[in-house]
Amino acid sequence: MEVNPPKQEHLLALKVMRLTKPTLFTNIPVTCEEKDLPGDLFNQLMRDDPSTVNGAEILMLGEMLTLPQNFGNIFLGETFSSYISVHNDSNQVVKDILVKADLQTSSQRLNLSASNAAVAELKPDCCIDDVIHHEVKEIGTHILVCAVSYTTQGGEKMYFRKFFKFQVLKPLDVKTKFYNAETDEVFLEAQIQNITTSPMFMEKVSLEPSIMYNVAELNSVNQAGECVTTFGSRAYLQPMDTRQYLYCLKPKKEFAEKAGIIKGVTVIGKLDIVWKTNLGERGRLQTSQLQRMAPGYGDVRLSLEAIPDTVSLEEPFHITCKITNCSSERTMDLVLEMCNTSSIHWCGISGRQLGKLHPSSSLCLALTLLSSVQGLQSVSGLRLTDTFLKRTYEYDDIAQVCVVSSAIKVES
Repeated sequence: MEVNPPKQEHLLALKVMRLTKPTLFTNIPVTCEEKDLPGDLFNQLMRDDPSTVNGAEILMLGEMLTLPQNFGNIFLGETFSSYISVHNDSNQVVKDILVKADLQTSSQRLNLSASNAAVAELKPDCCIDDVIHHEVKEIGTHILVCAVSYTTQGGEKMYFRKFFKFQVLKPLDVKTKFYNAETDEVFLEAQIQNITTSPMFMEKVSLEPSIMYNVAELNSVNQAGECVTTFGSRAYLQPMDTRQYLYCLKPKKEFAEKAGIIKGVTVIGKLDIVWKTNLGERGRLQTSQLQRMAPGYGDVRLSLEAIPDTVSLEEPFHITCKITNCSSERTMDLVLEMCNTSSIHWCGISGRQLGKLHPSSSLCLALTLLSSVQGLQSVSGLRLTDTFLKRTYEYDDIAQVCVVSSAIKVES
């Protein structure tokens, strides 16, 4: 919508036009059966229409392109381009012409002019042209302010402005969810919804991890040696459709070995989303840094480094546990107790001393156990006691194993 101040008699005229890609021309086919009164008249008119497709005249979509007839919608992440022309409508030579284009948003004012130098003179029926570009990074109301100043032949300094107001809309709705694995892995699910009125071609959706993590995309599968996307051959996202992307983040070795670092709120990274609309107009969005609350493990963390998926009934199997002192100040003197459950039985000595564990350090422990019940069984019953503070830490439901009969061959 154009809002102009009261008109003045000026020698120069300012024209502003938004530069956008054209659209495919559509017509409304009007036809009838041959036995109707018009006969073949309507069909012949459509065949003679240059905008229709030869042999498919009843299709609304034609072969011609239409220039934009209005300002249209502008979405966050797109590039706003505009053509600015100042024309000398008078029969006088105008001097010292300065054209300035600013974009006013809710938070800042940006100068978009390619040059801030004044043009020495502008002869009658001549014009000054400029094309401005700006990547839109804010939603809400934007005002394009075009100002023109010049000097007449009589030495009078003249000045006028025009304002062009438009709204920047949100193209995508992005929601994220975090899932913490039993190890230090973090799974990120990103739900991306197209909230515009036209389809989008999703060119790229990637996760740029923070310095603490490595990332693996889980949005493709290996078929016959080729990597195939899980979304099929067509990467189009229809209006109001939602697509889910999954990523796995693993702490880098130098951070994973330091138990005290990955605590509290940690920065995961940011999503980088690139799309194209109908005729290849490109848009790009980057989310702010995604954060998640790291799970609290208390003073001592027990995690599994190795465990078989399937074991035989009443036959010993081995697991490897990793015990980490999450305290950054206190040394612990730990004692390990193994308590049997109704289905899980530990093999070895319970109540043995593990020795001193310094702050932010770890030790690996190999344990042996067996199951007396078939089915999916939960590994439970480990107890760690800090003899310094007389504090006991209980670890149940550490993991699950599938217990099968000894007669069934267990695949390695």
